[in-house]
Amino acid sequence: MGTDSGDRRIKDRYEAQCLKVRLTERGFFGRQKARTDVQCLDINRYGMSVLSPRPVPPGSRLLLDFSGKYITESRVAARIVSSYPFRTGYRLSIQFSYCHDRRGYSRAVDNALSRIEGFYNRLAS
Repeated sequence: MGTDSGDRRIKDRYEAQCLKVRLTERGFFGRQKARTDVQCLDINRYGMSVLSPRPVPPGSRLLLDFSGKYITESRVAARIVSSYPFRTGYRLSIQFSYCHDRRGYSRAVDNALSRIEGFYNRLAS
């Protein structure tokens, strides 16, 4: 999957529609809000896009749980970059928090997301 000249992405994303993702909004003081199962559209180690049945405002903080073949990862911190109507719901562009907040960097999360990206990269080849 290539990127065009207007794309802000650092790296290509790979289709990952079989990856199961549960999105949990984080409120103030770490309280959790609504949980929503969303459909993953594509992913790389820096971010992803999903199809959600409801809108989530840009800037919203999230925790993501991933599950799929050979993949289980929970409570990955992220934030919504953009949200707009798409198909039968809303397309959410998500950036993983460890990429933009040095204090939130985790080698374990970086490695886990790299493994997920690698898995879908091999499927795309």
